[in-house]
Amino acid sequence: MGQLTVKNTKLQDVKIITPKVFGDNRGFFEETYSDRDFKEAGIDFNFVQDNQSLSSRAGVLRGLHFQRGKAAQTKLIRVVTGAVLDVIVDVRKGSPTYKQWEGYILSASNHRQLLVPRGFAHGFLTLTDNVNFLYKVDNYYNAEADGGFSFKTPELGIDWPIEFDKAITSEKDSAQSTFTEFEKNNPFVYGEI
Repeated sequence: MGQLTVKNTKLQDVKIITPKVFGDNRGFFEETYSDRDFKEAGIDFNFVQDNQSLSSRAGVLRGLHFQRGKAAQTKLIRVVTGAVLDVIVDVRKGSPTYKQWEGYILSASNHRQLLVPRGFAHGFLTLTDNVNFLYKVDNYYNAEADGGFSFKTPELGIDWPIEFDKAITSEKDSAQSTFTEFEKNNPFVYGEI
């Protein structure tokens, strides 16, 4: 295994993965993904799609998003330019960490990747300009299964390091309902996703 380090987090089934970086005076090289190495580390997903987003300014807040039902996705996330505070919330009813959230700094300089299983809401805040955010998913995007709830939902107490009126958001994200509204019809059940 030797090409990556895998650490569990306080959230059930979420992992921080750090590939080995080979650097010298020219720069660096790293294997960002090796199916063999990930499987040896116990991470066995069939990733079928790669996604990339660019956020041109610091203060962009995206989320909290997920895909419902059979379209649910496991994500393997990394940042290749800039830095973000990546926030995930366990929304799997019955999970030992249900309704808990964590935030992780992902950046070009720390090379960390975040494995986010199905049944988590996901969002991020850009901490720098020009953030290139990449993620693999184990299921294809389905617009009809797209879902989310408000990043400013008070029920969860997420500690975003920005005043909401200064965050740069989409109309869709600004109009999302609260977690309490989402919870009334929450489709995610721990062990059934």
